[in-house]
Amino acid sequence: MNKMLRQFMAVAEAGTMSGGATAALVSQPSLTVNMRRLEETMGVPLFIRTPRGVRLTEYGETLYQNARLMQRLYDNTLKALERQRQRTEEGLRIGSGYSWWSLFIRDMVVEHSRRHPGARIYVSLGNQLRCMDLLLGGDISMFVSHEIEGLSLNTGTELIPLMQVGAGYFVREGHPLLGRTVTLADIDRYPMVSTAVPEARHQRFFETWTQTLADSAFDQQHYTFASNSLAACLDYVEHTDAVINHTDVMAKEFQRRGLHRLSLADSARKRTVGIYVLKERMSEQRTMETIALLKEAAGAMLPL
Repeated sequence: MNKMLRQFMAVAEAGTMSGGATAALVSQPSLTVNMRRLEETMGVPLFIRTPRGVRLTEYGETLYQNARLMQRLYDNTLKALERQRQRTEEGLRIGSGYSWWSLFIRDMVVEHSRRHPGARIYVSLGNQLRCMDLLLGGDISMFVSHEIEGLSLNTGTELIPLMQVGAGYFVREGHPLLGRTVTLADIDRYPMVSTAVPEARHQRFFETWTQTLADSAFDQQHYTFASNSLAACLDYVEHTDAVINHTDVMAKEFQRRGLHRLSLADSARKRTVGIYVLKERMSEQRTMETIALLKEAAGAMLPL
């Protein structure tokens, strides 16, 4: 922003030439000369000199209001340029559920760090609604999750499909449901554990909140224990008769934790897993590069 305009704003806000000089970090004689030049440039008087200092003329008030607007525009432009620079140079800012982190994103991030030692990387782990919150808030550039059923078009996001995955039901060693084929009705007799329970603040993400909950995996009523931490959920399942419903690509990982997959008579429908990104950023070079990295990493580890 023009130096004389910044000094003019300092004088207008201080009410004296000396106060304006202090705020603008210039000497008072230099400031006085600059204000006279500014008045000559504008062709109108900007100040009324008084024994106590200065006050703005009607012309000065108009200039001051517009100068404040120009200052805000200038500041916002600098911030936008800085954000753009960071998006280009900062590295990765992504979100994910724990499952996708452990299956392929972790290795992708480590490899990216090896190739680009100076790149800064930020990964936020949480369920898809928490990640959506972070995406819309600008804290991450994209995240990997199951498709969010009933998501409002007003979020301005796009889902880029990666794969189709099924779901399984998992229980502890020695659970009464093990050793036989069970139905969903059998499972319903036991406590359920959920890692994806929506919070009230997430209502704005959905077209119709009540119907979405009734028709989707996010059923607030159908669980006994819920946590945004998968580790906490697995701990609970290991020590109780509870059942956890989770993506079947984690079956081997859960088996290492001592959990077993139930043999289900009913076939579970497959769901889409993909990358959520803001539509307005789809064409950005860094966004396209990160999407390509995630696609490559997912393709090497998971069924397409």
